[in-house]
Amino acid sequence: MLESYIMSLFLYFPEDKTEYIPAAISFTIFFILCVLTFRFILRVSNRQAIKAKELEDQIMNEINSSEKNS
Repeated sequence: MLESYIMSLFLYFPEDKTEYIPAAISFTIFFILCVLTFRFILRVSNRQAIKAKELEDQIMNEINSSEKNS
């Protein structure tokens, strides 16, 4: 009996289906924000990868030039 009472606290299916509208709107907003955040993180990550590659190339060029001078 206690288990069915606890489960009824979390399960709620309204008779009036218009109560789903605010949940759908907020879900849509948060989903769009998640997609935009993910794309932003990917864009920043790609920029950082390019900068890291340029720095790596610069360091390798300095190492190679110092080896030639030795």
